[in-house]
Amino acid sequence: MPALAIRAFTATTALGRGNAAQAAALRERRGGLRRNDFGPTPLPTWIGRVEGVEDAPLPSALSRWECRNNRLAWLALQQDGVRTALDTMVAKHGADRVALVVGTSTSSIGASEEAYARAETGDDGVRRFPDDLARPIVHTPHSLGDFLQHATGLRGPCITVATACSSSAKVFAQAARMIEAGLVDAALVGGVDTLCGSVLFGFNALGLVSTERCRPFDATRDGLSLGEAGGFAVLERAATGDSGLQLCGYGESSDAHHMSAPHPEGLGATLVMRGALDRAGIASADVGYLNLHGTSTPANDSVEARAVDALFPATLHASSTKGWTGHTLGAAGIVESVFALLALENGLLPGILDSAVRDPACGPQIRFDNAEADIRFAMNNSFGFGGNNCSLVFGKVAA
Repeated sequence: MPALAIRAFTATTALGRGNAAQAAALRERRGGLRRNDFGPTPLPTWIGRVEGVEDAPLPSALSRWECRNNRLAWLALQQDGVRTALDTMVAKHGADRVALVVGTSTSSIGASEEAYARAETGDDGVRRFPDDLARPIVHTPHSLGDFLQHATGLRGPCITVATACSSSAKVFAQAARMIEAGLVDAALVGGVDTLCGSVLFGFNALGLVSTERCRPFDATRDGLSLGEAGGFAVLERAATGDSGLQLCGYGESSDAHHMSAPHPEGLGATLVMRGALDRAGIASADVGYLNLHGTSTPANDSVEARAVDALFPATLHASSTKGWTGHTLGAAGIVESVFALLALENGLLPGILDSAVRDPACGPQIRFDNAEADIRFAMNNSFGFGGNNCSLVFGKVAA
């Protein structure tokens, strides 16, 4: 595929707002997980909660979309020069030639939960949402995309991708296809997911949530820690002689093995990683860092480790960063792509936080300790429920 230049990128997580906060926490091995204090009856677990969302209402002109998820989207959008890069794209190509492709798994369902909990009975005996939450757009899967379209003024194609935990990785692939097809010249891609009761208690009902901090690829791991996050990247067709960070390839698959468990032989994981490498035109040995999906559930980590060991040489540095942020679901793809981009930019290859005892399924690629190296290519894996998978290859072109 033709390379796409990454003109700006950012993430806001439990580690803080913007890339500097992410990089500092990764370097210092300082995690963002805390004991769950979310909701009226907190589940006994650990979460990656973003500070300050409750105190950051949307601007009055955007109050129609008011909810926790869109608040976090707005906070993330203000970081690391993303708005400036967007303004440049609009001035260069026109607002109708810049696509908006964003991923989320639950959108603003937290607002819907509140609306049902506070439902009122009218004089006619009919139950209805309270007036402050009687805003239909907030109670749809496309709430995030619609909000961002109005917040940015972009008039190109506007798409919300909801493929569970691969959502905001697949946005890169969708934007790449639209740019390659000539439908647009640039794109704002990203993802946002926020904590809510449906997520916390839903994952707990599946037996996937740990009562302790998650420990990816540790032999004693017993489940994940949930988190919330938002992040964005601005993509543009790379010009001849462009240097800097680029999206070089993507792979997608859907093995459809099980609703919530990965294929036992890692079929989907292998397909997407090979597909991303092939599309980028590189060999597995060229990859310096791989950010793993690594949720800390027993099945996911062992299957992913075996797939990585079968495809990559022992020299690869591979890790899961969910011990820092928690599993941010539909935002995991963009957050962990940002971590891969930071590895390319500053040479910090994060290890795995809070894990100490290696699972025997781990090959030599799985690294618990941080390392530093000047690398040319980095990858990110994002695997969703139903076997919906995506891998991305990012590269660094010297000036």
